[in-house]
Amino acid sequence: MIVVSGEALIDMTPSGCGAERGYIPRLGGSPYNVAVALGRLEVPVAFLGRLSRDFFGQRLRAHLVSNGVNGCYLRDGHEPSTLAFVSLNDGFDAEYAFWTENSADRNVMPSDLPPVLDDDVVALHFGSLSLVLEPIATTLQLLVQRELGKRVIVVDPNVRPLLIQDIDAYRTRLENWVRRADVVKASRADMAWLYPNDPVERSARNWLELGPSLVIVTLGSEGSVGFIRAETVEVPGSPVTVVDTVGAGDAFSAAMLAWLHYQGCLNRDLLPELSSQRLAQLLRFANLASARTCARAGAEAPYRYELPALQ
Repeated sequence: MIVVSGEALIDMTPSGCGAERGYIPRLGGSPYNVAVALGRLEVPVAFLGRLSRDFFGQRLRAHLVSNGVNGCYLRDGHEPSTLAFVSLNDGFDAEYAFWTENSADRNVMPSDLPPVLDDDVVALHFGSLSLVLEPIATTLQLLVQRELGKRVIVVDPNVRPLLIQDIDAYRTRLENWVRRADVVKASRADMAWLYPNDPVERSARNWLELGPSLVIVTLGSEGSVGFIRAETVEVPGSPVTVVDTVGAGDAFSAAMLAWLHYQGCLNRDLLPELSSQRLAQLLRFANLASARTCARAGAEAPYRYELPALQ
């Protein structure tokens, strides 16, 4: 089983309301989207986080369950749900404004962590707001430190610059996460913001030297590129008519993990042996999952039956 940890929130997405423009609440949050997408790909998955008892929180919980996500590590909170207002520019890329103060999903405390994880947990996925906002950021650092060496650690920074007050401090903290990770996935926009003076390949290779077995960078419509010790593998994107890009990176992350799961590679000892040929297969599969998500409004990841066979 894969355990995904982090925020679960409500994306307020722009939509037409008669003659006016308004917002429709959609279930979201990067880690939450990854968990749902893994469930749709029929990978054993659980979500570790804190959900509000308000009606948004109830919807978030019900959606996890309906998509096959195990709720054994969920905790209830009396605080409100986080809201994220989404703005879509002419290129269909999403920008966000967050309302997170004293919200349920950021208030994960050490006491909310399970004393032990089930024996069938093979990987832990971390990312996005939960690497920045306190107290959840420190709590998840405790979790990864406790589980280091026992499970595959996956990190996706999914950088949100509006929430980062000190880029140097954030960069240092993120690089400490990278040191503990086995797999790191980021977007080209993440890398450009973090390391504006370096090309993507140099930044990714620097991360690889910190310890991960695999670093992947998504390139939007151009596809994705993967870095292993010996080689760099780039695969073009899958053609698609874009509705919006909300959740596309999360669908990519889930498909990446699903491919590793179904190929029997989601193992700390086997990841370093990943060949360039198999990495190319992984990237093609994840690119397609991401493209299918872009063809739909909101973070609507594809189901397993919509994608090529994983076995």
